[in-house]
Amino acid sequence: MEPLTPDDLAHAVTVDNVMAHIRALQQVADADGGNRAAGTSGYDASLAYVADRLRAAGYLVSTPQFEFPRFDSGPVQLGADGGRVDSQVLRYSAGTGGETLTATPVEISGHGCADSDYPSAVSDSIAVITRGTCTFADKAHRAQEAGAVAVIVVNNTAGPLNGATLGVDDRPSIPVVGIARDSGATVGGASSVSLSVTASTTPIVSHSVIAQTRTGDTDDVVVAGAHLDGVRAGPGINDNATGTAALLETALRLGSTPRAAHAVRFAFWGAEEDGLVGSRSYVDSLDPAERDAVALYLNFDMLASPNGGYFTYDGDGSARLGGRAGPPGSAGIEHLFTAFFASRGVPVQPAAFDGRSDHAPFAEIGVPVGGLTTGSDREKSAAEADLWGGHTGTAFDPNYHGPDDNVANVNTGLLAVNASAIGFAIATYALSTDGPDGVPTKEDRHRSDG
Repeated sequence: MEPLTPDDLAHAVTVDNVMAHIRALQQVADADGGNRAAGTSGYDASLAYVADRLRAAGYLVSTPQFEFPRFDSGPVQLGADGGRVDSQVLRYSAGTGGETLTATPVEISGHGCADSDYPSAVSDSIAVITRGTCTFADKAHRAQEAGAVAVIVVNNTAGPLNGATLGVDDRPSIPVVGIARDSGATVGGASSVSLSVTASTTPIVSHSVIAQTRTGDTDDVVVAGAHLDGVRAGPGINDNATGTAALLETALRLGSTPRAAHAVRFAFWGAEEDGLVGSRSYVDSLDPAERDAVALYLNFDMLASPNGGYFTYDGDGSARLGGRAGPPGSAGIEHLFTAFFASRGVPVQPAAFDGRSDHAPFAEIGVPVGGLTTGSDREKSAAEADLWGGHTGTAFDPNYHGPDDNVANVNTGLLAVNASAIGFAIATYALSTDGPDGVPTKEDRHRSDG
């Protein structure tokens, strides 16, 4: 075995090899109904692609099982004063039972994240709520408790509200749909709104992929993950074949028997798009000793947005982005990534430490967390366009959760730098979790039940 160095692994993870995996996952989607969503043949083929290559490379591979209710939707009809309005049902919304609801729309002040936002007039009405500040589920639950018969969420950026979800747990029992920002005034100002939603759920059994090196301390493990699934609306290439492919190529270049102090565990999660199901199921399955054995978790989600930028999770919370600081040790991970990008002459900005990807279940039990992304549906500001180029007022990924999230729209420049950063970080922590960018020792860890 050759000695492992962070710079060597960073250089070994090339964008050409990463793109080869991405093209293979695009071919999977093309052959399996146009998507790779959990619970579909496209997802199963994606899982086989990843697992087969890791097994061939000598990794210890398992495919932990999880269950979740797959959401299926049919036609959605939304009308405002008789005129049709384009809308998208939120995943895990209730349907209207074959009927059409007709009610007065009531625009909710603020973002609908506090009970005081809901006036008495919302009872037996349809609540019209602007996206932002809290989860879709939180808005819907508060509206339901106030007596609303349905919720319409107005996007806070340009374009439709594609791929939004209420999550699989504790779902409201009223229908919830989304509309574009430009449609908000039409719906909110109407005297009458009609809504018909066809929706159902089906119990599904699926799997994630876990692959661990055969060398290194298994009681002090570096875990790195990316979600393997996409949404049903498209092939899911930036979101998240890019993270999957970069992580897979890092594992293949690292090899299953590196000369490293710590074992490395690569995770390819299922059903992230359905509410972090695969990663949460895995974390929930860990006993106390297994939780203590996880030194840190690195997450990679959307690494090549067409209009993207470079972001690393705000582990220390210093950017005050509305999230919070990560568990102890997260600040060191943020600093490691920031220093790597600085060494490449690439400006990087902090990303909100929120619960929108698979790092969340690890953070909830106290595991230090870090990771990379290049932006999703938020619009790029003028300052960000000055920093990275691209288009002001356009989403970082205009194809987010849509049919055009395909291989033709991958930003290979961003992908190349991020792939190298993944190799650098994983090699760094495989060699040592101590030092200025280290994480708490096993004796100083305080894991919780989440």
